[in-house]
Amino acid sequence: MLDPTPRVVGIDCGTKRVGIAVADPLQLFARVEGTYAPDEALAVLERLKVTDGLEALVIGWPLTLAGEEGAATDVVAAYIARIRERLPAVPIHKRDERFTSELAKQALQEAGVRQPGRRDKGRVDAAAAAIILQDYLDAG
Repeated sequence: MLDPTPRVVGIDCGTKRVGIAVADPLQLFARVEGTYAPDEALAVLERLKVTDGLEALVIGWPLTLAGEEGAATDVVAAYIARIRERLPAVPIHKRDERFTSELAKQALQEAGVRQPGRRDKGRVDAAAAAIILQDYLDAG
C-alpha cells in the first residue's frame, strides 16, 4: 500500500471561528473540511497531520483594502504562533485574503445555497478557506 500524499490545507482564521479546507492528493482541488473553534481547529490540523500528512498550510492574511497589515493580521499572526507550537515542522504560507468572504458568499449563491445559509458565518469561513487554498493551488 502506498503512503498517502501529504495534504496542503487552507485556513481562514477569525477570532471566533477557523475555516479549514483540504486539497486533494493531486493538489488540484480544494474541498471544505469544516469550521471550528480556534482550539478545535488546532486539533483538526494535528489529526490531519497524523492521518494524511501535511505538506503545507496556507493561511489567509487579512490585509486592509490599502494592502497594509492591521489589527486583523495581528490576530492571524498570533494564531500562526499557536500553530507553529503544535506543528513546528509544517511550512506555513500567508496568502492575501482580501475579498475572499465576498467570493465565498458568491460561490455559495452560485451553488444554490439559499439566503439564510449564505449568511451563516461558519459556512462562509469554510468556503473562504477553500478559496484561499484554491488560489494557492492554481498559482502552482
